[in-house]
Amino acid sequence: MDIKKDKKIILEIKNLSLNYHTLKSETAAIKNMNLDIYDKEFLSIVGPSGCGKSTFLSLVAGLISASGGKINLKNFSFSEIGYMFQRDCLFPWKRIKENALLGLEIKRILNKKSESAALDLLKKYDLKKFENYYPNQLSGGMRQKVALIRTLAINPRILLLDEPFSALDYQTRIDISEQIRNIIKNEKKTAVLVTHDISEAICLSDRVAIFSKRPSKIKKIFNIDFGGEAGTFHEKRRHAKFNEYFDKIWSELKNEDSRKTR
Repeated sequence: MDIKKDKKIILEIKNLSLNYHTLKSETAAIKNMNLDIYDKEFLSIVGPSGCGKSTFLSLVAGLISASGGKINLKNFSFSEIGYMFQRDCLFPWKRIKENALLGLEIKRILNKKSESAALDLLKKYDLKKFENYYPNQLSGGMRQKVALIRTLAINPRILLLDEPFSALDYQTRIDISEQIRNIIKNEKKTAVLVTHDISEAICLSDRVAIFSKRPSKIKKIFNIDFGGEAGTFHEKRRHAKFNEYFDKIWSELKNEDSRKTR
């Protein structure tokens, strides 16, 4: 399946560049990067360590300014971008319900309607009975689900996910990442995930983008399509196409690592 035939572009990256400056030198972190992100797709980004994946998310979120190029948002603003970090960032002194409403408070859009919508999300995704708990009473996976609900409550057009599952144990990571992907798909959101885990990228994504070493650019993009024959992570991992995708992505990353050491 060619995703370009089925989706409209929601965000355009055109010749994006970022240079870091010090008193002695200038370092190119990202150079002339081009990428289209499509409405309601789940895009994963993988690449060598230190290649600028998280920096790229910060640029897209408007947290830092580019040195060159453009980030074109289609009919929405930076304020409509949601960001999930490696840690859940829940306030330990606030109950789960209060944490879920925190983004609405910060954006000053908390009212009866938005609060009701946020609480409906807690109920919809099996967190209602925990709304009066404190974060330390929940597992790491459940805390990440609360963090997602907090982000979804502001009704973002795009979700940026910066390795949100990396602190979880392996079994929990598989379970929660699948749950979170399903929630994002159910809510019809666009998501961009940074991950070091090739298997995770394949099982979660509609497309996987490979970043090159610094100065980073898009080296290759793979469309991920199991043909409707696999739905869960376990089904996808057992599918013949999984190994095919894994080997191709691994080969691209391995070539990048070998270039770094030359």
